Amino acid sequence: MRNFRRARHGGTSRIRLRSWAIAALVACTFVTGGGVATASRLADAVPAADVLADPGVSHAVPVSQLAPQIGAVFNGGLNGAHHCTASVVNSPGGDLIVTAAHCLGSTSDVFVPGYHDGNAPYGVWRLRRIVVDAQWSAGSDQDHDVAFAVVEPLNGRTVQSVVGGYALGIDQGTDSPVTITGYPQATQTPITCTNRISAYSGTQLRIYCTGFTGGTSGSPWVVGSGMVIGVIGGYQQGGYTADISYSVAFGASVKSLYERAVSV
Repeated sequence: MRNFRRARHGGTSRIRLRSWAIAALVACTFVTGGGVATASRLADAVPAADVLADPGVSHAVPVSQLAPQIGAVFNGGLNGAHHCTASVVNSPGGDLIVTAAHCLGSTSDVFVPGYHDGNAPYGVWRLRRIVVDAQWSAGSDQDHDVAFAVVEPLNGRTVQSVVGGYALGIDQGTDSPVTITGYPQATQTPITCTNRISAYSGTQLRIYCTGFTGGTSGSPWVVGSGMVIGVIGGYQQGGYTADISYSVAFGASVKSLYERAVSV
């Protein structure tokens, strides 16, 4: 079946692993728990029937309520094609975004936080470096469909200093409701939805929220007001229908990927 969120493949170069000596420095920028340590913990957390029997209904986000940390990803510039969504995550350098690996084809893509109606209220941010897992680079492994990108400063400031950022949640399980916000290609403002999540497999999560069509890959899964525990992607690059979305469960591999991203 057609993947509603399919973006470009290829073009993302494998980044050489560098020293992890600064791991202690960045520890405060993500939150770890015990939620995705094993497949059985995931499978037992929330019955799959719960999420499928209680759909979350999406609605447009009023411009006055846009989260500045979330934005649209465009090819080449604001006049290019919008194809994905990303969000800022806290980092020592204040320059990091997270999205799905299948979203980022090259550093010619740009990130536009708070985008609406053709406007870029916080600027257009160019990518300096893309970091994906080696297993994604080698074979587009759906269990590694997560990417971080370092963005260039704009007017002497980092993106996090301008719009803020989310904490990165590692091993958080499926105990809390999740809000996803993303930019469909057919709209000029994002949509949002809150619902419970469940385990699709030992490495994948899913959520039932209506209307997350093409352009919403990479949309952050936010717990409470400030922690990202997933992004739309993974199975079928986020799902083969617009109403059920998937994410890689953020665990040890995503933590390692984050440490690579902030290691330069």
